[in-house]
Amino acid sequence: MIIACRRTAVGRAGGRQRTRTVDRLGAPLVGAVLADAGLPPGAIDEVWLGNALEGGNVARRVALAGGLPVEVPAFTVDRQCASGLDTIIDACQRVAAGQAEAVLAGGVESCSTAPWRVARPAHRGGTPAFLPRAPFSAPPYPDPDPVAGADVLAAAEGITRAEQDAWAARSHARAAAALRSGHLRAECVGDDTDEGPRADLDERRLARLPPLLGPGGSATVGNVAAEADAAVVALVVSSALAQRLAPGRSLRLVAAARAGCDPGRAGYSAVPALARLAERAPFTGAARIELNEAFAGQALACLRGAGLPEARTNLHGGALAFGHPFGASGALLVCRLFHDLAPDETGIAAVPAMGGQGSAAVFTALGG
Repeated sequence: MIIACRRTAVGRAGGRQRTRTVDRLGAPLVGAVLADAGLPPGAIDEVWLGNALEGGNVARRVALAGGLPVEVPAFTVDRQCASGLDTIIDACQRVAAGQAEAVLAGGVESCSTAPWRVARPAHRGGTPAFLPRAPFSAPPYPDPDPVAGADVLAAAEGITRAEQDAWAARSHARAAAALRSGHLRAECVGDDTDEGPRADLDERRLARLPPLLGPGGSATVGNVAAEADAAVVALVVSSALAQRLAPGRSLRLVAAARAGCDPGRAGYSAVPALARLAERAPFTGAARIELNEAFAGQALACLRGAGLPEARTNLHGGALAFGHPFGASGALLVCRLFHDLAPDETGIAAVPAMGGQGSAAVFTALGG
């Protein structure tokens, strides 16, 4: 079960956290969750972190920068947007299987400092070419640009530009209200001011923005999540250790599921994952649903495709307002559930990922 979970503020790429590398983002969280739980660094068995852009073993860098002993192993997971949720799911399942007693899991992404991708020239002396992103698919399947894929998905599902702008405005309004109230303060370590949410970004202003891919498109800078810098770390422990530590609140993984779909409809991949999850643990009574919203059209397609109630989804806004730190975004959903759910309430975290892979999980809150 999860007995501590903290995050950094979510910063816009190129914003206040632009000089913080992934190890500098993640390191303070290691000490924070250990202090929250009253657990010494040497008690950690493993560290699992999600990351999509950096390359190399980011989790090891964060573990060492965070003061863990060199004997603690760490590894990094890259399943794009689902990486952070997947590490927490897998850590919970590993602990439940008796293969570890205490694991740090989560995700970290610095879109500001991530290295560029460069294609090796075909011939010595040739000019290297910059690559905008990694490939997410392989022939014979499509590998659309994420924005183009979002436009196609919205059109196929009959989701209008106005509906997308309305969802984006809702996300900003709710996130801004949560920030004003101080509701999110307990989640954060250090600076607790998320850069993205804008209380003044209403549907009228969003409607003025041009489509990113020209006439006929519906995705704009206003209804697409901005790249962001953030980290999340959760402490997952066995039931026996949790009893000894007696945390004030905890979150138990009830069930989890992953599923794939056509890579050309990657934004829809949370729907088959949620369908598979419902077979394992019906969740119609879930109090809260945290759905990653990289694109407003994608979020609405998943909500409608999975039959999720909008009234219980992203109650404090989502990635459209806060930003999208790819490898950490799924873990941010779990962090929100950890701090928001009341005892015995159930919450859902769901993420569609590029390449057509979705992840979803049901959690129940204990204590608190």
